[in-house]
Amino acid sequence: GVVYRFGRVQPQVRGPGLTMLLPVADRLQKVNMQIITLPVPAQDGITCDNVTVRVDAVIYFNVSDPVRAAVDVQDYRSAIGQVAQTSLRSIIGKSNLDDLLSNREHLNQGLELMIDSPALGWGIQIDRVEIKDVVLPDSMKRSIARQAEAERERRARVITADGELQASEKLAQAAEVMAVHPAALQLRLLETVVEVAAEKNSTLVLPFPVELLRFLERSTPGSEDAEALGPASDTPKLAAPKVPDDLRSLRLDDPVVHRHARLNS
Repeated sequence: GVVYRFGRVQPQVRGPGLTMLLPVADRLQKVNMQIITLPVPAQDGITCDNVTVRVDAVIYFNVSDPVRAAVDVQDYRSAIGQVAQTSLRSIIGKSNLDDLLSNREHLNQGLELMIDSPALGWGIQIDRVEIKDVVLPDSMKRSIARQAEAERERRARVITADGELQASEKLAQAAEVMAVHPAALQLRLLETVVEVAAEKNSTLVLPFPVELLRFLERSTPGSEDAEALGPASDTPKLAAPKVPDDLRSLRLDDPVVHRHARLNS
């Protein structure tokens, strides 16, 4: 504590514990040396980009010189609070909205320097200053929300476009390979048929292969003689092609037959 003897401050500061005081002559003033938390009321201000905001903060400080804190200033708590309010309004006017929202660490350091300069003359040591909350008008909140939504939509479109570009490049490469190797196209067709057939309640329509028709025409007896002799009458008759054994097992109610019939119809 700080000792006053007949109203004059004694240079020696008394520490905690027992201390000797002269009756009537000495008066002891206790000074708290612990870290003190001082909330700064919310301050309204306009940023340098013309946005109205409300900002509050908190200060952590302690008394480094009890004599100066007791003698040089009447109420150091109130003095620190007033300096903090004016400094906070000054910081708001010098900053833009993006700094208040995303660069608070830099603003905290600047605010601490502004408060620490007069506080040192009062025997006060500023430990740190932190901006607590930034309140925006409702219209500005909606504007920021629309901006964030537009940014997310832009990123989604860019990602989708990149995916389509990569897919088109792969499809072009696959088309080149299938053009060189037609069997790859048939394999891909069979894979698609298997995938579709695995689904429930699905109707599968398959084209009848032209190669099979040509094979049947070539394997039909007498087809070459009929072509050499020409038509016997005005209404020529076509010989029935010989159907291989593996096709004889197909029944009319077979789903494959219905699928071919659906395509031909």
